[in-house]
Amino acid sequence: MLSVEAKDCDTLLRGMATTGKAGEAGRLQARVSVDGSGRANVDTGVPVLDHLLTLLAERAGFDLVLEVAPEDAEAEVASAGRALGQALTDALRVEGRRGHGSAAVPADEALAHVALEASGRPLVVSNADLSDVRVGGLGSDLAASFLHALAEGAGLTLHVRLIEGSDPQHVLEAIFKALGVALAQSCRARSGKE
Repeated sequence: MLSVEAKDCDTLLRGMATTGKAGEAGRLQARVSVDGSGRANVDTGVPVLDHLLTLLAERAGFDLVLEVAPEDAEAEVASAGRALGQALTDALRVEGRRGHGSAAVPADEALAHVALEASGRPLVVSNADLSDVRVGGLGSDLAASFLHALAEGAGLTLHVRLIEGSDPQHVLEAIFKALGVALAQSCRARSGKE
C-alpha cells in the first residue's frame, strides 16, 4: 500500500472507517498529497475506475490512496468521487492557491477539455454522454456519476468538453487526464499576475 506520510504538505484525510480495519464493510478512505509525485494506490472495486484514478493522480502529480468498501458498482463510483472531493476540499481553498484550472488532454483519438473552479457551488456541465456505453460492466455513465459526486464533495464547478473521440475507454482516459491537470493547476500557488 502506498504510504503518504502525515508530514507531507497538504496531506488530507477524510471518511476514515469507524471500524478502522481494512476489508470491513463501511470502509471509505481517501488521502491526497497535492505536492506528491503521482503515485496512486486505488481500490474502488471497479477496475476501470481504479485505472482512471491512477491516470488522474499521475497527471496531477498527486499522491493518492483511495479505498472504497464493497457495494454495487454504481455506489462505489459515487463513493469514490465524493471521498476524493472531500479529501481535496481544504487543499483547493488554501489562501494563496489558484482555486481554478483548465486543461485539454488527448488519449489516442480522444481529446477532452476540463475547466474547474473551487467555487463552493457544485455543478457539472458536460457534453460527454456515455450513458449508452457499458464501460466496465456499469449500467450507468461512469464519468457522469464520478464527476457529480466529486463536484459535490469538493464544491467544484466543473465544465467537461469532449472535443473529439469515439472509443469510450479513450474518451474516459482523456477526461480523467484533463481533470488531473486541471486539479493540479487549481492547487498551485497563485502567481503575482493572478
